[in-house]
Amino acid sequence: MRMNTGQLINIEKRAAPLRQQVLEALRLAIVSGQLAPGQRLTERSLIEMLGVSRTVIRESLRQLEAEGLIEIIPNKGPVVRVLSAAEAKDLYSIRGVLEGLAARLFAENAAEPLVRELEAAFEAIVVAYQGENGEQALEAKTNFYDLLYRGTGSETLTAMLGQVQARIWRWRAVGLTHPNRAAERLDESTANLRALVGAISQGDGDAAERIARDEVSRAATEVMRLIAMEDAADRATD
Repeated sequence: MRMNTGQLINIEKRAAPLRQQVLEALRLAIVSGQLAPGQRLTERSLIEMLGVSRTVIRESLRQLEAEGLIEIIPNKGPVVRVLSAAEAKDLYSIRGVLEGLAARLFAENAAEPLVRELEAAFEAIVVAYQGENGEQALEAKTNFYDLLYRGTGSETLTAMLGQVQARIWRWRAVGLTHPNRAAERLDESTANLRALVGAISQGDGDAAERIARDEVSRAATEVMRLIAMEDAADRATD
């Protein structure tokens, strides 16, 4: 498949390092489907689209490979990885355990200002859901979980969850933007996250861990349902 060299990624001049901007832009293009699974990523096309150096492109591709979003195929080069149901199931299982621990640690250790930030981040998710804006919802949920991890006080756990979340991004995008997503799932997620924030505000680590793990389990169930639908559709067209 040829890469679309039209308007795809816009790199703006802002405070973040250029490499970070390129990485974020490529990551979003992959999880949003602008760069499709199985699509080849040539350095020349990426340089033309982004207007950055080959060195920056190569550094970003190495990071994307480490995150599991692309793979390097001999004699072909970087390719966007194809969604795997088995990998999704595995990652969500790991995420559930780690995120449950993160919620507990946040509830038990986070300072009041960070709790208030988490409450505000949750309200941003509600606004995005109400506006039915998939991209805004994806950004809001990413910000919410970044805050949740930061509040654990554990650099090791935060780093581990960061790696898992980087690979979960694509499935989160599927769950938020898929045309066949279950409408009630957004209401369910909102209720779960509201309960999670409430448990954290009360310093209830047991409840926070239980709710966080339940939310991940429900998210995994929905994503697996959507992946199964896609697989069935692909088989029907073969």
